[in-house]
Amino acid sequence: QVKLVESGGGSVEFGGSLKLSCTASGPASSRHCMGWFRQGHGMEREGIADIDSKGVITYAGSVKGRFTISQDTAKNTVYLQMNSLKPEDTAMYYCAADDTVCDANVVVPGDFDYWGRGTQVTVSS
Repeated sequence: QVKLVESGGGSVEFGGSLKLSCTASGPASSRHCMGWFRQGHGMEREGIADIDSKGVITYAGSVKGRFTISQDTAKNTVYLQMNSLKPEDTAMYYCAADDTVCDANVVVPGDFDYWGRGTQVTVSS
């Protein structure tokens, strides 16, 4: 059973930065693809970025250039560095994992089987 625990969320001002962490446990074979998603109040869950076990990365267009996904395989942890934060980045941020390879073109929630509980990010203007 895969377990994902997010941390690092909080409240920041416009233009600030945060680094989220997602620590995973469970079979590595179930975590070939790791992704970050977010869901604002009253909005659909949106893909941010994903990274596969070989380090290949896909970004969604809306955060490209501001957010960076990375991983430390020795620590079973995936990170999301978020810079130049805006109020519209306010959302619950979720980590997800899947046992298949990452889609090469898109980051979509339906491709992921395992989810963390999320960590809240609030950006004030």
